[in-house]
Amino acid sequence: MSITNNKKRGLGRGLDAILQSPETDITSSDISGNYVAGAVAELNIDHIEANPFQPRTDFDEAALQELAESIKTQGVIQPVTVRKMGRDKYQLISGERRLRASKLAGLKTIPVFIRVANDEQMLEMALIENTHREGLNAIEIALSYQRLLEECQLSQEQLSEKVGKDRSTVTNFLRLLKLPPEVQVALRDDFISMGHARAIINIDDKAKQLIILKEIIDKDLSVRQVEELVRSLNTKSIKTKKQKNVLPLSFITHADNLSKSLNTKVKIDRNNKGKGSITINFKNDEDFERLISLINKN
Repeated sequence: MSITNNKKRGLGRGLDAILQSPETDITSSDISGNYVAGAVAELNIDHIEANPFQPRTDFDEAALQELAESIKTQGVIQPVTVRKMGRDKYQLISGERRLRASKLAGLKTIPVFIRVANDEQMLEMALIENTHREGLNAIEIALSYQRLLEECQLSQEQLSEKVGKDRSTVTNFLRLLKLPPEVQVALRDDFISMGHARAIINIDDKAKQLIILKEIIDKDLSVRQVEELVRSLNTKSIKTKKQKNVLPLSFITHADNLSKSLNTKVKIDRNNKGKGSITINFKNDEDFERLISLINKN
């Protein structure tokens, strides 16, 4: 797999470290079959099984067909990467688009680069290969990052180093998974952009998030328009909470005096129209009778 020097620096200790590690690049021993690990070879396509850790779930059929036509003419220029599983049995690490297109093109063999990797390295390689070469949709990236955190037991800091992204970028992708399923599907299927989704995240209420999603799709709102809408909703929510919780000073004083007089907690609630209630707490039946007696005397 060809990686430029700039790309290597961007990947940090991720893919570059794995491919150069003697633990994952065994070139001196044959694991049965015709090829040793570390070799570049021409393999029978039928001997290569799919990558179970493939983070990409959607493949553009038209783009695959276009790549297949190119392969018919030019061949497979860049080998796919596989790991050896046994005699004439291999598992794809990266290059699924090339493998699928080669099958569409009717190829019987495909050039491969053979590696040895454990499951954790398979997941890491597949993720980095896809995010840096073809680009997953935002939800697929977020799910892949989540799998790396959980299955490889990485911290967000370690994950950001391995994929060559700022920690804030990784965090923004992971936050997408907190959105309602409807919003995630809309993002996955390109009905909204990641900018839209990041604006929606700032609304705490799920029902309001779905209303905004509908507004975006129905009215083709820009990211800036959604940000303004969210800002407006949040401002109204803050004002409503403040208006509901603020009592005139005289009411606070009366509540305090009642509490002292009755020797129990007294709470006064009042809305903007002046309607409200007084709540008097009691500990038990005996305390209730005590309070009733005090109130009746007054």
